[in-house]
Amino acid sequence: MTSPETPIRITVIGAGVVGCYLGGRLARRADVTLVGRPHVLDPIRAVGLTVESGDGEGDRIHVPAEQLTLAETPESVRHADVVLVCTKARSTAAATAGFVPHLRPEAVVVGLQNGLHSTDTIRDGVDVAPVLAGIVPFNVARTGPATYRRASAGEIVMDAHPRAVALVDVLRAAEVPVRTTRDMQAVLHGKVLMNLNNAVQALSGLPLRSELLDRDLRRCVALCQAEANRVFWAVGVVPKVPVTAPARLLPTIMRLPTPVFRILAARVLRVDADGTSSMYDDLVRGRPTEIDVLQGEIAEMASRLGLPAPACARVVELIREAEAAGEARRRWTGRALYAELTRARRRARVPA
Repeated sequence: MTSPETPIRITVIGAGVVGCYLGGRLARRADVTLVGRPHVLDPIRAVGLTVESGDGEGDRIHVPAEQLTLAETPESVRHADVVLVCTKARSTAAATAGFVPHLRPEAVVVGLQNGLHSTDTIRDGVDVAPVLAGIVPFNVARTGPATYRRASAGEIVMDAHPRAVALVDVLRAAEVPVRTTRDMQAVLHGKVLMNLNNAVQALSGLPLRSELLDRDLRRCVALCQAEANRVFWAVGVVPKVPVTAPARLLPTIMRLPTPVFRILAARVLRVDADGTSSMYDDLVRGRPTEIDVLQGEIAEMASRLGLPAPACARVVELIREAEAAGEARRRWTGRALYAELTRARRRARVPA
């Protein structure tokens, strides 16, 4: 595939905050192409791409524009050894249909998206190359027109596969933490469990750290996580979460008094003071959110199984209302949101 004289060729499909951050990190070790929209690529064309780790000024990388290939259509995939799909989950099918005609059989495709089934959607459209699932557990913020900062910690996890070895090596060389697993389904379910926090943060409008330090908002997340755990266990999946506690204890930890939570969740709280979730960013920019693959997925699975998930279902409704309201959307306090979700559970006759 590559040699020391011919660096690995990586094309990022859907270069948004995550894709640009990874592209900037990888550009020192690989031949990187970013496929995205003009509002993302034009500033990079003008001033280059800057990525920051959030660990301090010592880990700030600037990549001149001429060291990247910037494209608004996916034809460049024909040269790629690796294709990283970083689109929103709702755009997966369309993005896949766009790049598949140009895909080399020797390439490997890695889906780095939210949701349980995004990579399955890619697989449905790709029959010439292996398609691997992966997760990006950290948040990335766009802090300037062409500057992207990792706002929290965590390591990428992806399917173990012989064709992924070169990508794993180059990620590690670029100082991007990564590991492989043979139990990706459990990891994907764990990522959904953790990402149920995104909607609560988005409804509150508080930065992630402030939201996580609000016990009532954490209790809202705990209600959703408890419903998700019941659904996942009912289908025989024990989620693997990127924290030391087992998934079944997450709701209990989220309900703890804040001084205790600070101690037990110190790693989780290592986020930028102004960091937010991608769902909040979507609301601010007037874009559709990914609620369907988070609380929406849980509510749908619960319905099929005949299980209650009223908190998740109500969160979906509230996010839909926020999408429709735009700037006039309600900013929920922890107390008010917890009361709203508790009422939803009472209406569904779910015990407290």
